[in-house]
Order: sequence, then structure tokens, then C-alpha cells
Amino acid sequence: MSASLVYELRKPTEIEEGKSYPALYLIHGMGSNEQDLLQLVQGLEETYFIFSVRGPIVQPPGYAFFTMEEFGKPHRDVFDQATTKLTAFIDYSCEEYPIDQKQLYLMGFSQGAILSMSLGLILDNKIKGIAALSGYIPDFIKQENDNKDLQGLSIFISHGEQDPVLPFDWAPPSEQFFKKNGADVEFKQYDTGHTVSQQNYQDLRAWFNRLR
Repeated sequence: MSASLVYELRKPTEIEEGKSYPALYLIHGMGSNEQDLLQLVQGLEETYFIFSVRGPIVQPPGYAFFTMEEFGKPHRDVFDQATTKLTAFIDYSCEEYPIDQKQLYLMGFSQGAILSMSLGLILDNKIKGIAALSGYIPDFIKQENDNKDLQGLSIFISHGEQDPVLPFDWAPPSEQFFKKNGADVEFKQYDTGHTVSQQNYQDLRAWFNRLR
């Protein structure tokens, strides 16, 4: 089985025979690449197999996972191709590496946060935790995945109050949607723009520590 996406892998220094490990999948934002989010999870590779994937669409100066029809509305066919490729990549990683399939986590920024939250819904109970930094859930994903039982899913959602790219007003509805469907949600807002502040980083790492 071959990988559906280009990726960077970080893993524990010592791999124990017969042991399976949690997996963390990093999904970058538009115009970035698979190196972008690794700095935010440095050190976690001793606990997780970390797969940082590259978007399949060239978007200078980097790559993207999907394109936009209009503000806040992805092209549906391209978005579906992205979720299909990411799902195939998760299946690939579980087949090729010693992954505990009951401990799969997603983390994304911007476009990556949109996809992380969407995949958490599309894949039902396959995902255990999501860190969504500066994103939202597309309306068509909400409509098609409402009233799902998300008990057992942990999610960290953060957003800058001054975000000029994806408005902060789009963030609280994501929190409310996941809570309504039973997920354990931690929601954080910051007096920042479309970025990950130092406080955001610290809160994110504290959330990861509580998952262990």
C-alpha cells in the first residue's frame, strides 16, 4: 500500500517490539507545507507517531488541501478529494506502522483546522482527539453530520479575536456544534490575529498533556 500524500514522520527513538503507539496527524494551512506545524508538537514524538502531511495542491509559496468557491465555502468536490486522501493516508499509516487505532489524533491550523474538525465528524468514532487552531466547520459538513454521538471525542479549539483571514465569529459555532453532540470541548480565544500565540501554544501543549 502506498501513501496518498507526501509526509514527514517523527516517532519514538526506541520502538518496543509488539507495542502499538498513538498517532498524531498534522494538517497545515493554505500556502504552507508539512514542516510548518512540527515545531508546535516538538517532544511529543517520544509518545506519538507524528505524521505531518503535505497538501496535494500547489499554492505558492507552499501547498493547499482544497480551493474556495467563495469566502467560507470550499469547492465541494475538491474538499471531498482532500478528505478522501487524508482518510486513505490514515489507513495507510495504520497498515505500515505500529499504530494503536483507538488513539488517533488530528491537529490543524486554518485549512488544516477545517479539515481536522470535518474528518472528526466524517470518520465518526475513529478519531479520539482534535486540535483545531483558527478554523471552522463548513456548513455542508454540519448538515450532513449533525446529531452524531461524539462522546469520547476530545477537542481543543482556539481562535484569535482579531483574525482577519477567518473571522472569530466563526469559532464559537464550532464549539457549540461539538458540545451539542457530546464531545469534550476546550475552547480558547486570544487577542491575536491569524496566528498561534505563545499563550495558545502553551494551552495547546497543556491539552496534549492532559490526554495522556
